[in-house]
Amino acid sequence: MKELLIREATQKDLETLLDFEQEIIRTERPMDRTLIQDKKISYYDIASYIDQKDTQVLVAEAEGQLIGSGYGQIRERKPYFKTDLLGYIGFIYVEENSRGKGVSQQILKALTEWFQNQNITEIRLTVYSENPRAINAYEKVGFKSHIIEMRLDN
Repeated sequence: MKELLIREATQKDLETLLDFEQEIIRTERPMDRTLIQDKKISYYDIASYIDQKDTQVLVAEAEGQLIGSGYGQIRERKPYFKTDLLGYIGFIYVEENSRGKGVSQQILKALTEWFQNQNITEIRLTVYSENPRAINAYEKVGFKSHIIEMRLDN
């Protein structure tokens, strides 16, 4: 891969970012039958995230083309935790032809540095248990399984 640039997203990137979101949803729909399957859905408000001061939306760019994305968001915590705020990571996506080349690790590293600069000491994310490729990518940068969420369909 040629030189990779990790940068803040702008509103000019929005169309591509919305396409990335739909690719994430396409991948995850088979993992979660509770998602609406027959209509277009959206997970994120990417347009507003780009302009929010408590959210950092990043893109990975190679040869002038966007090939990946992710966001970090500062969120309030429940009052029973030691810290008032935590970092949350979402929207990690890398185009298929660029996978396995460390792109997601560079996005995650940049988001982690942004959180450190904001004095955020804990970072969380959610991932489907049926997505071992994503789990592996997160583990490569130090994430560990913490809580198991369980569901009962009744």
